[in-house]
Amino acid sequence: MVQRIDVTAADGVRLAAWEFRDPPAEPRQPAVLLLHGLMGRAFHWAGTASWLGEHRRVVALDQRGHGQSEHPATNGPGGPGGPAGPGVLRGLSGPTGFGAPPPGAGAPPPSLGREAFVADAEAAIEQLGLGPVVLIGHSMGALTGWQLAARRPDLVQALVICDMRASALGEASQQEWEEWFRRWPLPFPTQDAARRWFGEDDPRVERPDPGRGAFFAEVMHQAPDGWRPLFSRRQMLTARETWVHDAHWEELAQVRCPTLVVRGLDGELGRAEAQEMVRVLPAGQYAEIPDAGHYVHYDQPAALRAALEPFLEGVAGMASR
Repeated sequence: MVQRIDVTAADGVRLAAWEFRDPPAEPRQPAVLLLHGLMGRAFHWAGTASWLGEHRRVVALDQRGHGQSEHPATNGPGGPGGPAGPGVLRGLSGPTGFGAPPPGAGAPPPSLGREAFVADAEAAIEQLGLGPVVLIGHSMGALTGWQLAARRPDLVQALVICDMRASALGEASQQEWEEWFRRWPLPFPTQDAARRWFGEDDPRVERPDPGRGAFFAEVMHQAPDGWRPLFSRRQMLTARETWVHDAHWEELAQVRCPTLVVRGLDGELGRAEAQEMVRVLPAGQYAEIPDAGHYVHYDQPAALRAALEPFLEGVAGMASR
């Protein structure tokens, strides 16, 4: 059973939340909210949700501009609301969808800022009656999770941070991403071609990475001229602009609930930084997944489960006291 539940954001953007199985008649553990990362979608969590849902209610959210959620209207890059169609990306010029931004485009619009993403998670918890939840986030979704936990501790009972850095990444990182987006050979002739490019042929891939290929294949949809991403690449850059220049240690230190920091051994979050995050957290724990990169839940789903289950059991034990 896969059920879509609509959530309305504070600014009116329509968000799609998903349950991948019927919740248990008598949940024995706190509900879980799953947040994907930048360019992800709720269905990336389907495998994780299937076992999580054995003892608790589990909801995954398509964040704004992703999956089946509405693309927020912006007056800058990214164009008006709604998914980007075939051809050039809405609001941009040139065959790759990366023309110059319109005059006056500067700071990211509020509809793609950090506040909006955090408010969306807050709206999902409150409108669906989930709180206080265990919030499990990957990459950008993890950042959203710890920002919400810091601001609304009443809504978050425990937190899992999957491969997200607390340090600033800087302008060079943002420029690298824009150049990377330009190299995407869109449209892909088939979904398998997209899987192959992201998993093998992308210059950023040092060795074959089937988990990465599968991750990106699942965010492609069939347009009239071939396979294209469900999201606007310009909107992804705009959303990313709101966190890459800043460090997020201060907000992390404000998270009071039990928090598990998970990193793939070959992921983007280094061991030293991950262990410092655990030290900064008042109730931090650490888990490392061997033979996994950034897309931990795709690379090693069984190992991730083995890391999560004892943490979740501990949280449930605390809740029952």
